[in-house]
Amino acid sequence: MNFKLILFFALFIFSVTVVRAQQEDIDYQRMHDLQYLDLGVKQFENEQYEEADKSFRQVLESVKVLPAEICYYFGANSYHLGKYKQSINWLNKYIELKGTSGRYFEQCTQYLEKAENHYRQLSANKGPGEQEVYNPKQDIDYTVMPKVDCGPSGMVICPVCKGQTVIIQRTNLGTIYRTCPWCDEHGKLTCDEYNLLLMGELKPRAEREKAEKQEE
Repeated sequence: MNFKLILFFALFIFSVTVVRAQQEDIDYQRMHDLQYLDLGVKQFENEQYEEADKSFRQVLESVKVLPAEICYYFGANSYHLGKYKQSINWLNKYIELKGTSGRYFEQCTQYLEKAENHYRQLSANKGPGEQEVYNPKQDIDYTVMPKVDCGPSGMVICPVCKGQTVIIQRTNLGTIYRTCPWCDEHGKLTCDEYNLLLMGELKPRAEREKAEKQEE
Protein backbone atom coordinates (compact mmCIF):
# COMPACT_ATOMS: atom_id res chain seq x y z
CA MET A 1 0.00 0.00 0.00
CA ASN A 2 1.21 3.51 -0.79
CA PHE A 3 3.02 5.12 2.18
CA LYS A 4 1.05 8.38 1.79
CA LEU A 5 -2.21 6.45 1.82
CA ILE A 6 -1.17 4.62 4.99
CA LEU A 7 -0.22 7.92 6.60
CA PHE A 8 -3.55 9.44 5.57
CA PHE A 9 -5.54 6.61 7.14
CA ALA A 10 -3.41 6.74 10.30
CA LEU A 11 -4.03 10.49 10.68
CA PHE A 12 -7.74 10.04 9.94
CA ILE A 13 -8.12 7.34 12.60
CA PHE A 14 -6.15 9.45 15.08
CA SER A 15 -8.33 12.54 14.45
CA VAL A 16 -11.54 10.53 14.82
CA THR A 17 -10.25 9.07 18.11
CA VAL A 18 -9.38 12.54 19.44
CA VAL A 19 -12.76 14.00 18.46
CA ARG A 20 -14.56 11.06 20.04
CA ALA A 21 -12.55 11.41 23.24
CA GLN A 22 -13.29 15.14 23.38
CA GLN A 23 -16.99 14.46 22.84
CA GLU A 24 -16.97 11.87 25.63
CA ASP A 25 -15.32 14.42 27.93
CA ILE A 26 -17.98 16.99 27.05
CA ASP A 27 -20.78 14.47 27.58
CA TYR A 28 -19.29 13.39 30.93
CA GLN A 29 -18.95 17.01 32.07
CA ARG A 30 -22.55 17.73 31.08
CA MET A 31 -23.77 14.65 32.96
CA HIS A 32 -21.74 15.73 35.98
CA ASP A 33 -23.19 19.25 35.89
CA LEU A 34 -26.75 18.01 35.44
CA GLN A 35 -26.37 15.82 38.54
CA TYR A 36 -26.76 19.06 40.45
CA LEU A 37 -30.10 19.58 38.72
CA ASP A 38 -31.31 16.18 39.98
CA LEU A 39 -29.95 16.98 43.44
CA GLY A 40 -31.65 20.39 43.41
CA VAL A 41 -34.98 18.83 42.42
CA LYS A 42 -34.78 16.37 45.34
CA GLN A 43 -33.87 19.20 47.73
CA PHE A 44 -36.76 21.28 46.38
CA GLU A 45 -39.20 18.40 46.86
CA ASN A 46 -37.90 17.99 50.43
CA GLU A 47 -38.45 21.73 51.06
CA GLN A 48 -34.71 22.35 51.42
CA TYR A 49 -34.96 25.57 49.43
CA GLU A 50 -31.64 27.16 50.39
CA GLU A 51 -29.76 23.98 49.48
CA ALA A 52 -31.75 23.65 46.24
CA ASP A 53 -30.85 27.22 45.33
CA LYS A 54 -27.14 26.37 45.62
CA SER A 55 -27.55 23.25 43.49
CA PHE A 56 -29.50 25.06 40.78
CA ARG A 57 -26.94 27.87 40.69
CA GLN A 58 -24.22 25.27 40.22
CA VAL A 59 -26.04 24.19 37.05
CA LEU A 60 -26.59 27.79 35.93
CA GLU A 61 -22.90 28.57 36.34
CA SER A 62 -21.58 25.36 34.75
CA VAL A 63 -23.60 24.35 31.70
CA LYS A 64 -23.45 26.18 28.37
CA VAL A 65 -27.05 25.33 27.45
CA LEU A 66 -29.78 25.31 30.09
CA PRO A 67 -32.44 22.58 30.03
CA ALA A 68 -35.90 24.16 30.05
CA GLU A 69 -36.98 22.40 33.26
CA ILE A 70 -34.49 24.33 35.37
CA CYS A 71 -36.39 27.50 34.48
CA TYR A 72 -39.43 26.04 36.26
CA TYR A 73 -37.57 24.67 39.26
CA PHE A 74 -35.39 27.74 39.77
CA GLY A 75 -38.48 29.95 39.49
CA ALA A 76 -40.54 27.86 41.90
CA ASN A 77 -37.66 27.62 44.36
CA SER A 78 -37.11 31.39 44.18
CA TYR A 79 -40.74 31.87 45.22
CA HIS A 80 -40.16 29.90 48.42
CA LEU A 81 -37.11 32.07 49.14
CA GLY A 82 -39.22 35.22 48.82
CA LYS A 83 -37.47 36.31 45.60
CA TYR A 84 -40.72 37.03 43.81
CA LYS A 85 -39.48 39.08 40.84
CA GLN A 86 -36.82 36.47 40.10
CA SER A 87 -39.46 33.78 40.45
CA ILE A 88 -41.81 35.54 38.02
CA ASN A 89 -39.12 35.97 35.38
CA TRP A 90 -37.90 32.38 35.47
CA LEU A 91 -41.41 30.91 35.52
CA ASN A 92 -42.25 33.08 32.54
CA LYS A 93 -39.12 31.81 30.81
CA TYR A 94 -40.39 28.26 31.19
CA ILE A 95 -43.79 29.14 29.69
CA GLU A 96 -42.13 31.05 26.84
CA LEU A 97 -40.02 28.00 26.04
CA LYS A 98 -42.53 25.17 26.53
CA GLY A 99 -45.93 26.84 26.14
CA THR A 100 -49.09 25.13 27.42
CA SER A 101 -47.76 21.70 26.49
CA GLY A 102 -44.90 21.85 28.99
CA ARG A 103 -44.74 19.09 31.58
CA TYR A 104 -44.80 21.60 34.46
CA PHE A 105 -47.19 24.12 32.90
CA GLU A 106 -49.97 23.68 35.50
CA GLN A 107 -47.62 23.92 38.49
CA CYS A 108 -45.80 26.78 36.81
CA THR A 109 -48.95 28.88 36.38
CA GLN A 110 -49.92 28.25 40.01
CA TYR A 111 -46.54 29.42 41.27
CA LEU A 112 -46.62 32.34 38.86
CA GLU A 113 -49.97 33.54 40.17
CA LYS A 114 -48.78 33.36 43.78
CA ALA A 115 -45.47 35.09 42.99
CA GLU A 116 -47.26 37.90 41.14
CA ASN A 117 -49.69 38.41 44.03
CA HIS A 118 -46.85 38.67 46.54
CA TYR A 119 -44.88 40.96 44.24
CA ARG A 120 -47.88 43.27 43.80
CA GLN A 121 -48.28 43.46 47.56
CA LEU A 122 -44.63 44.44 47.96
CA SER A 123 -44.98 47.03 45.19
CA ALA A 124 -48.18 48.55 46.62
CA ASN A 125 -46.29 51.44 48.23
CA LYS A 126 -44.86 52.65 44.94
CA GLY A 127 -46.14 55.91 43.50
CA PRO A 128 -48.66 55.83 40.62
CA GLY A 129 -46.11 57.16 38.14
CA GLU A 130 -43.46 54.54 38.84
CA GLN A 131 -43.15 51.96 36.07
CA GLU A 132 -41.46 48.59 35.91
CA VAL A 133 -38.95 48.41 33.06
CA TYR A 134 -37.97 45.04 31.62
CA ASN A 135 -34.26 44.67 32.25
CA PRO A 136 -32.98 41.08 32.32
CA LYS A 137 -29.62 42.12 33.79
CA GLN A 138 -31.38 43.29 36.97
CA ASP A 139 -33.02 39.89 37.46
CA ILE A 140 -29.94 37.70 37.11
CA ASP A 141 -27.33 37.85 39.83
CA TYR A 142 -24.68 35.52 38.47
CA THR A 143 -21.84 36.45 36.16
CA VAL A 144 -22.42 34.55 32.93
CA MET A 145 -25.86 33.80 31.55
CA PRO A 146 -25.81 30.36 29.87
CA LYS A 147 -27.88 29.81 26.77
CA VAL A 148 -31.37 28.37 27.09
CA ASP A 149 -32.43 25.39 25.00
CA CYS A 150 -35.44 26.67 23.05
CA GLY A 151 -36.50 23.26 21.75
CA PRO A 152 -36.90 21.97 18.18
CA SER A 153 -38.90 24.97 16.89
CA GLY A 154 -36.04 27.38 17.60
CA MET A 155 -38.58 30.14 18.29
CA VAL A 156 -39.78 31.70 21.55
CA ILE A 157 -42.68 33.99 22.45
CA CYS A 158 -41.31 37.47 23.12
CA PRO A 159 -41.19 37.97 26.91
CA VAL A 160 -41.44 41.75 26.61
CA CYS A 161 -44.78 42.02 24.76
CA LYS A 162 -45.97 38.47 25.58
CA GLY A 163 -46.33 37.78 21.85
CA GLN A 164 -48.78 40.65 21.25
CA THR A 165 -46.21 42.69 19.22
CA VAL A 166 -47.43 45.73 21.18
CA ILE A 167 -46.21 46.94 24.58
CA ILE A 168 -49.01 48.28 26.75
CA GLN A 169 -47.92 50.76 29.41
CA ARG A 170 -50.43 52.12 31.91
CA THR A 171 -49.59 55.41 33.61
CA ASN A 172 -51.49 57.94 35.69
CA LEU A 173 -52.01 59.90 32.44
CA GLY A 174 -53.60 57.00 30.58
CA THR A 175 -52.63 53.95 28.55
CA ILE A 176 -49.75 54.10 26.08
CA TYR A 177 -49.37 51.62 23.22
CA ARG A 178 -46.12 51.20 21.31
CA THR A 179 -44.78 48.60 18.91
CA CYS A 180 -42.45 46.08 20.54
CA PRO A 181 -38.92 46.90 19.35
CA TRP A 182 -37.60 43.35 19.83
CA CYS A 183 -39.82 40.70 18.21
CA ASP A 184 -40.97 39.92 14.66
CA GLU A 185 -44.46 40.56 13.28
CA HIS A 186 -45.69 37.37 14.94
CA GLY A 187 -44.51 38.33 18.42
CA LYS A 188 -41.64 35.84 18.43
CA LEU A 189 -37.85 35.77 18.74
CA THR A 190 -35.36 33.26 17.43
CA CYS A 191 -33.49 31.26 20.06
CA ASP A 192 -30.33 33.33 19.50
CA GLU A 193 -32.30 36.59 19.84
CA TYR A 194 -33.97 35.32 23.00
CA ASN A 195 -30.65 34.44 24.62
CA LEU A 196 -29.20 37.83 23.68
CA LEU A 197 -32.27 39.49 25.23
CA LEU A 198 -31.76 37.58 28.47
CA MET A 199 -28.20 38.88 28.60
CA GLY A 200 -29.34 42.45 27.83
CA GLU A 201 -27.37 42.43 24.57
CA LEU A 202 -30.13 42.26 21.96
CA LYS A 203 -30.35 45.33 19.72
CA PRO A 204 -33.80 46.59 18.62
CA ARG A 205 -35.07 44.89 15.46
CA ALA A 206 -34.89 48.11 13.43
CA GLU A 207 -31.17 48.39 14.16
CA ARG A 208 -30.59 44.73 13.33
CA GLU A 209 -32.42 45.01 9.99
CA LYS A 210 -30.54 48.19 9.11
CA ALA A 211 -27.21 46.48 9.84
CA GLU A 212 -28.19 43.49 7.70
CA LYS A 213 -29.03 45.75 4.73
CA GLN A 214 -25.69 47.51 5.03
CA GLU A 215 -23.88 44.15 4.93
CA GLU A 216 -25.63 43.11 1.71
